Amino acid sequence: MNQTLESKLQNLPDSPGVYQYKNDKGKVIYVGKAVNLKNRVRSYFHSGVTSPKTIALVNKIEDLELIVTDNEVEALVLENNLIKEFRPRYNVNLKDDKSYPFIRVTKEPYPRIFSTRNVIRDGSKYFGPYTDVKNMKSSLRMLNHIFMIRSCKFNIDDEAIQKKKFRLCLEYHIKRCEGPCEGLISSADYNERVSSVIKVLRGKTDDLIKELKDKMNKAVELLEFEKAAEIRDKINQLQAISERQKVVSDDFEDRDIISIAYEGKDSACSVFNIRSGKLIAKKQLKLSIGEWDDPADIYSAAVRFYYSEFVDIPNEIALEILPSDAGALEEWLTEKARNEQPERKSKVEIVIPKRGSLSSLVKMCKENAIFQLKEIQIQKMKKEGRVSYGVSALQRDLYLTSLPRKIECFDISNLQGTDTVASMVVFEDGKPKKSLYRKFIIKDVIGPDDFSSMREVIKRRYSKLKEENGILPDLIMVDGGKGQLSSAVEILDNLGFKKYNVIGLAKRLEEVFFPGKSDPASIPKTSSGLKLLQQVRDEAHRFAITFHRNRRSKRTIQTELTAIEGIGPSTADILLKELGSVSAVKEAGIEQLEKLVGKKKAEIIIKYFSGTTQTSPSEESQTD
Repeated sequence: MNQTLESKLQNLPDSPGVYQYKNDKGKVIYVGKAVNLKNRVRSYFHSGVTSPKTIALVNKIEDLELIVTDNEVEALVLENNLIKEFRPRYNVNLKDDKSYPFIRVTKEPYPRIFSTRNVIRDGSKYFGPYTDVKNMKSSLRMLNHIFMIRSCKFNIDDEAIQKKKFRLCLEYHIKRCEGPCEGLISSADYNERVSSVIKVLRGKTDDLIKELKDKMNKAVELLEFEKAAEIRDKINQLQAISERQKVVSDDFEDRDIISIAYEGKDSACSVFNIRSGKLIAKKQLKLSIGEWDDPADIYSAAVRFYYSEFVDIPNEIALEILPSDAGALEEWLTEKARNEQPERKSKVEIVIPKRGSLSSLVKMCKENAIFQLKEIQIQKMKKEGRVSYGVSALQRDLYLTSLPRKIECFDISNLQGTDTVASMVVFEDGKPKKSLYRKFIIKDVIGPDDFSSMREVIKRRYSKLKEENGILPDLIMVDGGKGQLSSAVEILDNLGFKKYNVIGLAKRLEEVFFPGKSDPASIPKTSSGLKLLQQVRDEAHRFAITFHRNRRSKRTIQTELTAIEGIGPSTADILLKELGSVSAVKEAGIEQLEKLVGKKKAEIIIKYFSGTTQTSPSEESQTD
């Protein structure tokens, strides 16, 4: 630590504010806020710090710059603006989201409403971003048509109207515009139409329909039937929009649901906009996060980035993880909402639902974020031509020198020591390769001995591989703990293999064991590498169970039916197919059996199961 930085750390104020860390080139690498700058900034330089991100950050800090504020909310706003300006390496950042358009309502005497990808801070109102561009444009066209919003780019004001600078265009003549350019509609009436569009964009379609119904009834009372008919047509069109919106909540609350899915540095943030109990829009936010970022900080950044751009702030924001500065965020959002809508009195609340319908909505939002993340990763893999993130995460988690592109996994299956079998499944680049699957019938082991069975199957598989001069897979995996793993290692060593990677995955606690180590590896339960191991293990178990059941079924047929002299496998198959089980064959009468396999075989079966000779109806008639 240089003397300048050390001196600044000794003279830190107790005030709230924002701190900026800079590297040796004077570039801002991290921006943070604090209620108490002295306590917060010094916490980075304590010897007990264990976070890999913090350690990496501190090693690059050469200078510190402070900005003192009056309170935490001011610090939060300033921090957000500085992160957007400097885009520091160690902060959660907002990625460039110009690929998605907004709907812009211009700040003019006669506003225009159109889609745009450029945000100009001139007092205009923005709604979005809209990820479903096709539906957004379709809805915008419908709204402009219903409320007859002008599409021209003229700078229309009272002076231009008086001087008659502009002429009526085709839009007026085909009844798609009221002609504000020539003063055929007042600014107040036109802006009332614009306000109606904004209500729809904010999800207040049902409230607008109620207002229009009141106006329609009043027009009828005043015998203004033509005006009433126009309003009626608008109501019908708006109801068509309202019916397309899915009802997801019965409390008719205005809320947003935000959920984030991330793996490594890839992330996807999904936002559900719910207004009056209806899901009116699904949006997404692009975040740039670090591998070791804290989830609470990630959610805090997502909330700040999203609501710093958009004015439509609901009464409630539902998340799955509480942000690190939830109190300051609520205060800032409440103040921002009241500035945009002065008539608003309610406070904005951040909630973490644990049960009920709201919890289900958060879960649905999370699933949507996970789906988006998978899409991002697939596109990224196609572009870079590399393997899935799960494979690279597994290399990291197991400390492998190369990517585990080919994994072979073994599982043992038996029922009380009978019909013991083993399975081997193969995954290549994180996906099952079913053409390479293998089944093994355990021959040399008697009784339920998984360790000996594992030794047998490993020996048979890799002794054959060695004879064929084959190459070992990148990772060998056994289903089980230390016992099964030790059995596999013993055989591999006896076969003369020197360099190989083998692990055991225990079912009960999903623990990963390495050769020669008594304690399991500490792999995070949320790791994509561990999830890939679980997927491989579950597939090996499924394959082994299926093979074992088939073996057991065949053995039952052989011992119960084909053991009867004169009854072969084909006859046994016919009986089981028609009657369903050996028990049903035992209980069947001779007439039923005759229809299926003939008189002679029916008599053999009856005699075998009953132990006495029975006569058929035909014999009785002959005796008579």
